[in-house]
Amino acid sequence: MAKTTKTSRVPVKYLVIHCTATPEGRRISSDDIRRWHLKENGWKQVGYTDMIHLDGTVERLVKNNDDAYVDGWEITNGVRGYNRNSRHVVYVGGLARNGRTAKDTRTPAQIKALINICKNFRKTAPNARIVGHRDLDNKKDCPSFDVKTFLQEIGMK
Repeated sequence: MAKTTKTSRVPVKYLVIHCTATPEGRRISSDDIRRWHLKENGWKQVGYTDMIHLDGTVERLVKNNDDAYVDGWEITNGVRGYNRNSRHVVYVGGLARNGRTAKDTRTPAQIKALINICKNFRKTAPNARIVGHRDLDNKKDCPSFDVKTFLQEIGMK
């Protein structure tokens, strides 16, 4: 496996959809994500390129040139083994109000934002796959919904 450097450039193979694994309706910030990933987990970079807030606002967490390649400076820590060739997007939520049970908590605004992200991604990287975190790591419930079914429902296969 080639070592990734700041100048390396790899074709993007996946858009991986995640949830923050936070209770339904709980607002979180990019500062929360940065604290969890950088300080608490000790990662060098956050796990997601973009975060979809409850109101559907999309916040860029890691600079990205939105092309069909993952440059070394764009790599996030979304799924071990898939970071250097993937983009990662996360929606706020994914757990029931009890904070323990996986649940699709996407708001209508989040769904609309996710549809736009998926469609734009497909235009940019038509041969790449759009998957859920659990499709790459079956020990996870994330993103708490079936991405393949979601894509079929919105006319993307």
